[in-house]
Parts: sequence; structure tokens; C-alpha cells
Amino acid sequence: MDATSLATLWATVALVIFLGIAVYVKVPKLIAKALDARADKISNELEEARRLREEAQQLLAQYQRKRKEAEQEAADIVAAAKREADMLAAEAHKKTEDYVTRRTALAEQKIGQAEREAIGEVRASAVDIAVEAARTLLAAKIDAKAGADLFQASLQDVKSRLN
Repeated sequence: MDATSLATLWATVALVIFLGIAVYVKVPKLIAKALDARADKISNELEEARRLREEAQQLLAQYQRKRKEAEQEAADIVAAAKREADMLAAEAHKKTEDYVTRRTALAEQKIGQAEREAIGEVRASAVDIAVEAARTLLAAKIDAKAGADLFQASLQDVKSRLN
């Protein structure tokens, strides 16, 4: 045998002995166990990641619902405020119309009263003028004795009416 064959033989024998020792010590079982542990760890991490992803999706859906509810609530508040503003504007318009109506009626009453007072003053002035004209005419037509007799008769008439 030559040296290379002998070296190859010894290398093969050493490899077989090494593999025999490795099998005797249960190295493949340990390697399989380590690989299984690593696979279980990776599987658990994948499961945890899947669970976290589902939780994140649930939280996202929950926040989207809350956002939609908040938007709806804000829209409701805006609509209510608009209705209230419209109602207040209508009420203010009605109050303004009522105020104008009352002021117009009051002004018409004052105008009517002023007309009545003016008519009364004109009548009083007309009566005063008529009395003065009558007195002047009577004074011119009646002499002093007739005026005294007329005065006495009028005085008796007034006395009788007062009693």
C-alpha cells in the first residue's frame, strides 16, 4: 500500500470512529433537539407576531370607529348649533317686527291724540272768537239799560240752574 492510500484509510477509519463516538454520545439527537428548540422559538415568535398584528388591526378598527363616531358627534353638534342659530335669528326677526309694530301703533296713537288736541284747540279758539264776536255785536246793538236788564236776567237764570 502506498502512503496516500494508507493515509486515506486512516482518515476514513478516524472518520468512522468519530462518527461512532458522535452517535454514541447522541450528538445527532442533541443537534436535532437544538434545531427543534430553535424551530419552536421561531414558531412561537411567529405566533406572537401574528397575535400582535391581530391586536393592532383590532385597535386600528376600534380607533377608526371612534374617529367616525367623533366625526358624527361633531357633525351633530354643528347641525344643532346651526338649528339654534337659525331659531335665534328667527326669534330676533320676530321680536324686531313686534317692536316695529308696537312703535308704529304708538306713533299712530300719538298722531291721533295730537289731531284730537289740535281739533279741540281749533274748536276752543272758534268758540272764543264766536263769543267775542257775539259780545261785540250785542254790545253794539244793545244799549246800556237793555244790557243791564239782559245781565240781570242771565244772572237769575244762572242762579236758578245752580240751585
